[in-house]
Amino acid sequence: MKDSGEQACKSVDVGMTRVFELFGKRWTGLIVATLLQGPVHFADLRRAIPGISERMLSDRLTELAAAGLLVREVDAGPPLRVAYRLTRAGLAMEPALRELARWAAEHLGDGSCPEEFS
Repeated sequence: MKDSGEQACKSVDVGMTRVFELFGKRWTGLIVATLLQGPVHFADLRRAIPGISERMLSDRLTELAAAGLLVREVDAGPPLRVAYRLTRAGLAMEPALRELARWAAEHLGDGSCPEEFS
């Protein structure tokens, strides 16, 4: 007979696993949250997310596009500019991200030590 801990580990939801494979990566949620405001050019997106490198931003944008959450739009210019916007699937993340932000404000505070540890 299997113990309940082993059984719980085997029942992890496949959908939840897929979500965290994508959104568990650093920067992904911040990119999507920024794009919820509308299409954003690459340079503006990089400025909106302090600390992200061009390479990392490019990699995360590629992953989000492959997952069908955003599209890359090229304005031939001159000058040539690239903007990114969320697809319908990407926009559907808004309620979940807003709820996560609300939860963080309520339970994580400002990032300082929790009251019970101060």
